[in-house]
Amino acid sequence: MNKNKTFGVIGVCGANGNLIARILKQRGYNVIGTDLSFKKDCRFAKALEGYDIEVFYGNAPEAFFKKADYIIPPASLSKDSSLFKQMGDKPIFELYDVIEMIQSEKPVFGITGTNGKTTTTTLLKKIAYDNGIKPCEHDLEGMQGNAEFIPILQSRLDGDVGIIEVGTFGVPGTIGRIVKNTGMSGGLITNITPDHLNDLGSFMDYAKVKAEFISELGLGQLIVNGQDPTIMGLLRELDFKGEVITFGVDELPDSIGMKECVCGNEIAVKEIISGCGYYFCKCGLTTPQADYIATNIDLKNRTFDLHTPTEKLTVKMGVDGLHNVYNLTGVIIAAHKFLDLPYDKILPTIASFTGVSGRMEEVAKVKGKDIFVDYAHNPAGVETVLKEFKKLFGDFTTVITVSSESGYVGDIDIFNSALKFSKFIVPASVASQKIAIEKLKSKPELNDRIFLNHIDNFEKTGTLGASEDEVRDGLRKALNLDCEMVIAIGEAATKFKNAVFDL
Repeated sequence: MNKNKTFGVIGVCGANGNLIARILKQRGYNVIGTDLSFKKDCRFAKALEGYDIEVFYGNAPEAFFKKADYIIPPASLSKDSSLFKQMGDKPIFELYDVIEMIQSEKPVFGITGTNGKTTTTTLLKKIAYDNGIKPCEHDLEGMQGNAEFIPILQSRLDGDVGIIEVGTFGVPGTIGRIVKNTGMSGGLITNITPDHLNDLGSFMDYAKVKAEFISELGLGQLIVNGQDPTIMGLLRELDFKGEVITFGVDELPDSIGMKECVCGNEIAVKEIISGCGYYFCKCGLTTPQADYIATNIDLKNRTFDLHTPTEKLTVKMGVDGLHNVYNLTGVIIAAHKFLDLPYDKILPTIASFTGVSGRMEEVAKVKGKDIFVDYAHNPAGVETVLKEFKKLFGDFTTVITVSSESGYVGDIDIFNSALKFSKFIVPASVASQKIAIEKLKSKPELNDRIFLNHIDNFEKTGTLGASEDEVRDGLRKALNLDCEMVIAIGEAATKFKNAVFDL
């Protein structure tokens, strides 16, 4: 492709258009852009700073089409639109044309799972940065960017390596497409627990969407939580031919959970964290001897020992919780194997890492009470976080802002976890308010633990189950209860966490 030619990208304020414009510019092409938004309304205008890309905001003037030799329209642009007609007979490049023309050309590592993806990805990137290795970043402010085409395009941006979070909106084919089109050579699976059941119907349907990560990785290297029977069952069912590295935690289980096996049977899992622990199915699936095992876990002092295939490491943590022992163990392996770093270059970052915004995050102290928020929004995630809070801090009040993507079944499981571990519950989301009413009707004795604030008709969006006013009102109610710690769980809790400062 002649680099003296100019690409005209339509929709540079959208995620895909923004990434495409930057990728082409980084590869030495001339790039101009346009968007219907004005600059002040352009969500990702900041990401274009420093790229010397001329952008026509507010419309696509004739000058844009005159300067462009090739046009890249957004995938959503109708062929019948007036904008499309303005292109005339200019050659058109579609999204997949760009993906085909420009390859990643760097080692790419993917991280997927139901819970812990963002913490794991963020920490692995921090280890890379601390050791002079630059991961490619999508730089789309306020966007997680772990699904659809964002990870694929991100892998084509400048950087020494790609460390890519891989998610799904419950759509089959998404994960497989990401793995295939990033040229991923290795990856990590944190866990697979029920999520997106409204979209996919059953847990095993959801698990098989996650399994695309395994099937598309081919002969790559895969780091997995060996104490998750779903992951180990899928590896066996798909006859994965690449290298498998397992990790786990040597800790006494504290509950029994039932989980569907890939063979169709129900397995009793002696759980260390939700959905993961010790298991045996009559089909022969059983907990393996892990290649890396965490022992002597001291959550109070934030330390554990990690037994590797060659040595024992003493690990100092900067974050709390048994679930983070799993996350950190996976990251240590990935940094050693993928980034090719010795352990003494990895452990200082593990010790200094204090977590990701919105994950067990202490926001403020109000009226002498500590307020935390956590993004947990599916049953396993909520159960794990609240269980760890109980271990670490004792009594607390839970403000529920969740609306589960698994519908009523997920919402009731989340509420039951809150009942199990919390001293008091303040249901802030409409979904949790409705369940609270049901609970109080059938068990009036819960009146001294469940505190309804108000009922309204807020319409949830995805997992955003509460409005900003509901989050604020829920926190206000929680602060008036006889408990020194408050944790607000859910996407709304993290999105509207600044509401705490109004209090």
